[in-house]
Amino acid sequence: MQSHCPGPMLSRRQMISAGAASYLGLSLPQVLAAKESRKAGGSSADACIVIFLNGGPSHLDMWDPKPDAPPEVRGEFKPIQTSVTGVRFGEHIPKFAQQMHRCTVIRSAHHSVNNAHAAAVYCALTGHDRGEIGGGARPDDYPCIGSVVGTQRPPRGAVPPHVLLPYITKEGAGGPPQPGFFGGWLGKTHDPLVILRDPNAADFALPELTLGPDIDPSRFDARRQLESKLATARKGTSADDLDGIRAKAFDLLTAPAMREAVRIDREPAKLRDAYGRNIYGQSVLLSRRLIEAGSRVACVSWAPDANATWDTHGNNFKTLKSTLLPQLDSAFSALLDDLSARGMLERTLVVVVGDFGRTPKINTNGAGRDHWNFCYSLVLAGGGVKGGYVHGSSDKIGAKPGLNPVRPADVIATVYECMGVPHDLELRDRLARPFTLCPWGHPIRDVLV
Repeated sequence: MQSHCPGPMLSRRQMISAGAASYLGLSLPQVLAAKESRKAGGSSADACIVIFLNGGPSHLDMWDPKPDAPPEVRGEFKPIQTSVTGVRFGEHIPKFAQQMHRCTVIRSAHHSVNNAHAAAVYCALTGHDRGEIGGGARPDDYPCIGSVVGTQRPPRGAVPPHVLLPYITKEGAGGPPQPGFFGGWLGKTHDPLVILRDPNAADFALPELTLGPDIDPSRFDARRQLESKLATARKGTSADDLDGIRAKAFDLLTAPAMREAVRIDREPAKLRDAYGRNIYGQSVLLSRRLIEAGSRVACVSWAPDANATWDTHGNNFKTLKSTLLPQLDSAFSALLDDLSARGMLERTLVVVVGDFGRTPKINTNGAGRDHWNFCYSLVLAGGGVKGGYVHGSSDKIGAKPGLNPVRPADVIATVYECMGVPHDLELRDRLARPFTLCPWGHPIRDVLV
């Protein structure tokens, strides 16, 4: 309970900050607490890159091999030594393995969703477990990490606080967009900027970020001033979201930093090759350019639809070996090396996670593995987390957590902790209703530096 005793006088700047924050649903104590937290070094990362392996990566074939298990569990891949003595990965992520000294691997994650990808994705990205309730994104969803961080730590300059690329992943081919990637009850103005073009294409560009040939700067300024007056007149109406989206569009059209950030062709060919000349590797590289320009969160969703990539019900080993693991291996290792070379790794949190893992027992559907929510692995690296650390463990066949079980809410709370955002922060939706951000999660203190 807050004390009602007189405190120190507030400066005019603090009062203005408090007024602005109240619009976002923050109380004055929360504003001051966040300010003090930042003064005390409460955030250990300024940006976050989420590599979301949409569909469910096989923990047993990647980060938690079981070489002593029966053949129908251990599978075809052999374990290899990582850069940390005693820690082994699957053989087809050798570059990833040599980054282990920079990483925390969590081997004991679990949740309740085994069937619906949509619900599992939502759980993994927001920490809110709604069981098997599937379906697409809804306006009453909890907001994604980027939406929240964007309200609490807005970027300096006219760049989007968070970006989603290269897909709005569907819940099955032709299905609705998956939840967990958008602003939810914070409103559409807090949705990410979505980049749906292939950064690996020779003609990659975002013409939306430039003025049309028939609009010169003076004409554009006149339009912007007119729109600003109309928005003021509409204040408090149902058009607020649209006005906010228009304002963001105007900002982006006048943002040289953003136009420069998407010029991935300016990167040396050797570096682009290191990330991998495919849509995902180049999306990870583009994510680095975006956070370097000032965006807070970039999320790479690694699938056009839930069943397209990591959902390896059939041909698990062939698909992993030939395509998925080489692409991830190159993109992740190049990202960490690149961030480190630029002096950005200590202030950038990198998260590699999927919606769940895969079954310990190989199925008869062409040597596939099915959904497995009861135990899976994920990786954290960079800003705020330990290097060379394994948190938790699974049992002998990777079926259940054996030590230090972790829920998605704990992972999300840890991400917020690294980004300087209290996981139990109270935010308000557009109707001023209060919501606690991640009430049942707790930061995993053992993984934090």
